Amino acid sequence: MVNSDKGITNLHVPSDVIIDASMPAVIRAGGKGWGPDGGEGDTTCVIPDSSYAGVYAETIDYFKETGALDPATSGTVQNVGLMAQKAEEYGSHPTTFEVPEGGTVRIMDGDTVLMSHEVEAGDIWRMASARKAPIENWIELAIERQAAEDCRAIFWLDADRAHDAELIKYVTPMLEAKGVADKFEIMAPTPATRASCETIRTGATTIAITGNVLRDYLTDLFPILEVGTSAKMLSVVKLMQGGGLFETGAGGSAPKHVQQLMEENHLRWDSLGEFCALGESLRFAGTDKARVMGNAVDAATEKLLANGKSPGRKVGQDDNRCSHFHFALYWAEALATQSEDADLAAAFKPVAAELAAKADTILTELKAGGGTPVDLGGYYHGDAAKTAAVMRPSATFNAIIG
Repeated sequence: MVNSDKGITNLHVPSDVIIDASMPAVIRAGGKGWGPDGGEGDTTCVIPDSSYAGVYAETIDYFKETGALDPATSGTVQNVGLMAQKAEEYGSHPTTFEVPEGGTVRIMDGDTVLMSHEVEAGDIWRMASARKAPIENWIELAIERQAAEDCRAIFWLDADRAHDAELIKYVTPMLEAKGVADKFEIMAPTPATRASCETIRTGATTIAITGNVLRDYLTDLFPILEVGTSAKMLSVVKLMQGGGLFETGAGGSAPKHVQQLMEENHLRWDSLGEFCALGESLRFAGTDKARVMGNAVDAATEKLLANGKSPGRKVGQDDNRCSHFHFALYWAEALATQSEDADLAAAFKPVAAELAAKADTILTELKAGGGTPVDLGGYYHGDAAKTAAVMRPSATFNAIIG
């Protein structure tokens, strides 16, 4: 169910169930989902998709045969996704249409019909595309990633699917020209799924090199199978003209978290992915000070996990704001005790000391008002001042960090 507490199912609004986040959670739970009684029950899933439904079916079959992964020993599936310049974009964009009447939609190159689809009135017709430059950039990124990790790397492409067959025409010659063809495999998504599961079960790393849709699916599937959530996953997107984007996953769960915040003043969103992105982006900046600060972020993140300071689901438990306090404390402590940059150590030593000394007061202020509704000034377009008052309720904490 979408919201078992309110009796809302995906039959109310089908788009409320997001396949990339829902299916991995059901698989990890042994085929169970939330029911109207607030408990877990056996679940039947229907995925009307001939291209990628097999990924989930194969995952289910594999784990029925072998049992769950052990997070302490399993490896990881990294991803290099084709997404630059809106490659294979599948969201709202100018080539999505509601068909006004029955007939045929044709894609033309002059007088040549490249493809056509028979449609009915009311059908939603969407076209995605990928240009040569982002395809070649995607292959180059895959080569760089494999060289950095020196691990198994698989292009998830089906030679019997027209779209994938066209991509293979770029992939194979480039790998051969770079002299690295022997380091890569090309598999259809279903066998690639099993191969990846088998690889990570041994504790090894594998790289999934995929189109944009599978990039979205797999960056939820494997983190959830490995550690139970994709909220703690870091995604690094290198931009074609330089620079990079550093982001986290699990955005699909954010609306329900905001609803809980507004109703109960408890935000269970886990910012660990943002913390990881902060550390990586500081190192990406390239300066010595930024590198030291980035390494300290990693130390703080590790301590946050080791001490179990991630947000809880219910009012009264630590939430996102408490987690941010602990992260700030651990980051300041890591900077204060590192020996690579004396100026940074001197600057953060008093900050770390004050945060530690006033921790009880700060946590009490952060949790005050839990269980009561709050006013953000709106759901989609909140008021900045009202939101800040809710998200930064500790005057003591604010006075220290500014």
